[in-house]
Amino acid sequence: MGLLDNKTAIVTGSSRGIGADVAKLLAAEGAAVVVNYRQKAPRANKVVTEIESAGGRAVAVGADLTTQEGVQALASAAMENFGSLDVLVLNASGGMESGMADDYALKLNRDAQVNMLNAAVPLMREGSRVVFVTSHQAHFIDSVPTMPEYEPVARSKRAGEDALRALIPNLADKGISFIVVSGDMIEGTVTATLLDRSNPGAIEARRAEAGKLYSVAEFAAEIARMVTADVETGHTEYAGGADYFGKGTGQAG
Repeated sequence: MGLLDNKTAIVTGSSRGIGADVAKLLAAEGAAVVVNYRQKAPRANKVVTEIESAGGRAVAVGADLTTQEGVQALASAAMENFGSLDVLVLNASGGMESGMADDYALKLNRDAQVNMLNAAVPLMREGSRVVFVTSHQAHFIDSVPTMPEYEPVARSKRAGEDALRALIPNLADKGISFIVVSGDMIEGTVTATLLDRSNPGAIEARRAEAGKLYSVAEFAAEIARMVTADVETGHTEYAGGADYFGKGTGQAG
């Protein structure tokens, strides 16, 4: 028996990296998983194949979360394919990609997160859970400076977290809990790679300061664990980066 038997999870941005690992871990606990991608269908299909090969259930759904059509399509896919929606992991984020509009980071990291949650809530049963994935660089941005190249993304993700937290009372009325998982810079992620490209040595410097950086697999395990953890709504789970906590203010926990 898995902790998520007979439940359905949507994991946004789950065709690769952290999201893909989270999807596989939730499937291993019995959840039927909606694997979300924006453009890379083959990657998402590979995640689905791996889940199914291990005896799990999953479906790949292409959806651009910065559009209302994409948000609705993703929410509907859970009901159409598996008949319920019990877990929403808000993992998709971005903003360091080249060639995007100036407001892209805010559209994806704040507006799309709120729109996705609002589309999912009417479908979610009492006892459901929402997990928002963020970084210490974003979570603590109001009290701890970050690298200049990352600051616009960090501020957009913090704006997303604040907007989502404002919805906690509404979620509580429906019996839905909301958890934040904040991680230090994660080895091997797209964000880390792009940041190191724009600021060579940035990741090595952060690793030296923190002592250790989580791997994708380690951080994904923390996220998956918080899907079923016995914690209060509004809780923030921190992964790595203990040096932040002496500097930062306004911790939730």
